[in-house]
Amino acid sequence: MTGNSPASTRPRATVAGTQTDTVQALDRGLRLLRLLAKHEQGALLTDLAKELTLPASTAHRLLATLQQAGFAELDEDTGLWRVGVETVPVGSAYLRGRDLVSLARPLMRQLTDASGETSNLAIRRKAFAVYLSQVESRAMVRAFSRIGDRVPLTCSGVGLALLSRASESELDALIAEAGLPVKTEKSIRSRYQLDRALIEARHNGYVIDDEAQVPGMRCVAAPFFDTWGEVAAAISISGPSSRLTAERLPELGRLVADTAARITERLGGKTLPPES
Repeated sequence: MTGNSPASTRPRATVAGTQTDTVQALDRGLRLLRLLAKHEQGALLTDLAKELTLPASTAHRLLATLQQAGFAELDEDTGLWRVGVETVPVGSAYLRGRDLVSLARPLMRQLTDASGETSNLAIRRKAFAVYLSQVESRAMVRAFSRIGDRVPLTCSGVGLALLSRASESELDALIAEAGLPVKTEKSIRSRYQLDRALIEARHNGYVIDDEAQVPGMRCVAAPFFDTWGEVAAAISISGPSSRLTAERLPELGRLVADTAARITERLGGKTLPPES
C-alpha cells in the first residue's frame, strides 16, 4: 500500500498531549457553537468565520455538520445562522443537575435579613406552585409553609410569578384544566383579573399577593430565569399585612426582584427586563 492511499490520509490518534485533526475540528465546532449562542438574532457565515479567524469554507463545513445534528439552523431567507433545537435538551440536562436550593438559599437568607420576613422558593408543577425551601422570619408572627406544600398558581404570589411569562395558550390550557381556585374573597376569580395581575407583574418585575391565599397575609414574589429566558422558579417574601403595608410594598418588590435577578445570574440565566 503506497503513502498516497486513502488509509494513510485518515486522521490518526497520536500520543497523549497532542491534538489530532479530529480533536481540532471538535474544538472549532464547540467554539463556533458558543459563538452562535452569543448571536441571539443570528449571524452570517462570513461574520462567524471572521470572528473565529477561520476560512469561510472551514466555517461552512462546521456549520453544516452542526446543522445536520440539529445544533445549528440556517434561515434560508436571510442567510443567518442560529443555534438549533438540539441545544435545548443539552442545556436542560445541565440545569437539572444544578441544585436550585443550594444556589438560592444564601440569597434567601439575605432577603429575610433585609426584609424581616419569611422568604420562600417555589417551582411549578402543572397547576401548582411547590415550595422547595424557606427561610423563616424571626418575628413572633410570621408566615410559614411546609416544604413540599402545593398552592394553586393563580391565587399565590409565587404562583403568579411562575406564570408571569406564560403565553395566552398556556393560560388557556391551565384554566381549562384547573379553573381558578378560590382561597379567600380576594382570590383571582376571572381571566380578566388574571391578565391584569400578570401584566402588572411583567411591568414591575414582581407580583403582589394581597391576601389572595391566606387572609391577613401578603406576599411579594418575583421569577428568576434560565439560560433561554424561561421562568425557572420563583422567590418571595411573605408576612402579615400589618407589616407588609401598602407603603412598603414597592420597596419590598424591588428587593425581591433584585434578589431574583442575582439568582438568575448565579444560575447562568438570562434576565428579562420589565415590560413597559
